[in-house]
Amino acid sequence: MGGPEERRRVVVGVSGSLGSLTALHRAAAEARASGAALRTVLAWEPPGGEISHRGGPCPAPMAAWRRMACERLLSALEDAFGNTEPGIPLEPLVVLGKPGRALLAAADRPDDLLVVGAGARSRLRRAMWPSVSRFCVARSCCPVLTVPPSPLRQALDAVHRRNTWKLPLDMRELAD
Repeated sequence: MGGPEERRRVVVGVSGSLGSLTALHRAAAEARASGAALRTVLAWEPPGGEISHRGGPCPAPMAAWRRMACERLLSALEDAFGNTEPGIPLEPLVVLGKPGRALLAAADRPDDLLVVGAGARSRLRRAMWPSVSRFCVARSCCPVLTVPPSPLRQALDAVHRRNTWKLPLDMRELAD
């Protein structure tokens, strides 16, 4: 392969959620297997969306929000890989914008591989929040790999429901 500009890339959306960390691990495995660079993308928007800074963004809050986005990406990478190196070239990228558009801009070559979490599957969540994975699959110029939620997600949701409804925990269920 040629220089870094010519190296194949695996691009993954990262938010710090359990689903994005699952996608990040899968993207790292794909990058290792193909000798590609791993480009991690965290898209962010100011609180209130773009409308909040249309009259002219104040530099101080914008810089603070960007710094918080950078810290969130670094925290997600640390959660995923710990203090060890992932063993592949890593290109962290923080982008101001909507997640779907930011991912498509980052994975703009036909030989890239875009990896996204499949996201929530309930009807209510799909109605309330647009699907980044569907947006990317419909518009991408490169292959898109959608990663299903971690099996741990279902267990965490069940524990959360138990806590919300203040139901007792049956210790026998943990042995399964």
